[in-house]
Amino acid sequence: RVSLFSRRPPASMSCTEPLRLSAAPKAGVRGPHERRFNPYDHNGGTVLAVAGTNFAIVAGDTRMSSGFNILSRNQSKLLQLTATTVLATGGFRGDVSTLQKLLKAKLVEYEHKHGEPMKVHAIAQMLANTLYGRRFFPYYTWNILSGMDENGVGCVYSYDPVGNYERVRVNVTG
Repeated sequence: RVSLFSRRPPASMSCTEPLRLSAAPKAGVRGPHERRFNPYDHNGGTVLAVAGTNFAIVAGDTRMSSGFNILSRNQSKLLQLTATTVLATGGFRGDVSTLQKLLKAKLVEYEHKHGEPMKVHAIAQMLANTLYGRRFFPYYTWNILSGMDENGVGCVYSYDPVGNYERVRVNVTG
């Protein structure tokens, strides 16, 4: 044995011999372990909407899952925002509920200020602005906004996670 406090090295070890390090780990010693943090969970879900000249149909499944586990079979992905507008959202349930609460609060504020409910095209722009405001750490949601416009024509708005949207006739996401 070599002691740090010994005055002389053992006879088997000469001072001119280079120090060699073994590349193999010793028994019981683990190598580096990487830790990752992921704030999102994909809770699944499929939502769709179809619009016509005098109708808008919105549908969504009710299953909430995580990986291969089914957490609930009766979790709706649809939210009625006004009498003529429905939001269908799939994705991470935490972000879905946060986004829904925020939109409902903005709609109540609008109704108190203006004395009338917000129209579907204005809700579409408000949702786009809300999603765009979180573009650097976006809501992990897939949204479809559907409803009847002021002319009685059905409309469907398709969104990406950072707020880009377009009016379409049919959309499916999830």
